[in-house]
Amino acid sequence: MTDIPRRGVILGLGATAMLAACSNPIGSQGADDLDARVDAARDFLRNNYPGLQELFDNSRGILYIPVVTEGGLFIGGAYGRGALRINDATVDYYSATRASFGLQAGAQQYAHALFFMTEQALSDFRFSPGWAASADLRYATPTQGGSMGTETTTQFAPVIAVVFGQSGIMAGASLSGVKYSRIIP
Repeated sequence: MTDIPRRGVILGLGATAMLAACSNPIGSQGADDLDARVDAARDFLRNNYPGLQELFDNSRGILYIPVVTEGGLFIGGAYGRGALRINDATVDYYSATRASFGLQAGAQQYAHALFFMTEQALSDFRFSPGWAASADLRYATPTQGGSMGTETTTQFAPVIAVVFGQSGIMAGASLSGVKYSRIIP
């Protein structure tokens, strides 16, 4: 029996996680299928998190990414596709790509929505060649029946990301960045 070097196992598992993260199941679907998934994500948020109603009412636009697949072992990645809606009408399609490194292991899927609370934030997002999440983005993870509260309204953050529908196991601490790019489904 041969001994497999520990580095080889670690690199192999890391590569497998990266491939899993990059093979998002909606990657080959068209605009109609993507819009149907976005509708389902929107309806899920509205029906399960009534505390988000203020964000829905006051946002200038919402980017829904209905499925993000993430995996990693020291080096990780994530990918998802979605649609930007203004007045609940799709205006563009986007991908979200994330890379990370650090003490991390696992795989998960989740959904997220970016609420653009100001015209300037929406304009910056729409007219950039690739928009990267930055310090002006505020994250919120709603809990069942919980309320976002007033601390996440427009007076504090021009863009609010709501992460929901998590499944899988991802543990650790890592540094990462997310880039959003306009796509043609």
